[in-house]
Amino acid sequence: MSPDALNSLFSLCIGFALAGALTSGYQALAQRPAGFGLLQEGVAPKTFAAVPFLVFAAPFIIMRNTLRGARIESRRFELVMIATVLAGFWSLMSGTFFLMTLRATGLLA
Repeated sequence: MSPDALNSLFSLCIGFALAGALTSGYQALAQRPAGFGLLQEGVAPKTFAAVPFLVFAAPFIIMRNTLRGARIESRRFELVMIATVLAGFWSLMSGTFFLMTLRATGLLA
């Protein structure tokens, strides 16, 4: 496996782990699962604070909703696959951004 492929795999894993940690922390504090409905609470500081949270938590929320919908609503395989690829790409990008931020601050070599 090439170093670039290994770095991408690591970014993908870090992105999903970060998304899972954020949504689990939110659920522990708010006593309800995180979702995209956080953006529908009108114009308030809480809504604006939800945007950066959802940017990094979205891969987990997408996969949770997709797997739940596939089980409950019997969604088609193609839709589940498209959502999985979307969540994976989103996780790769957020993981890459997170690792770049750690490197820029000197916390990661």
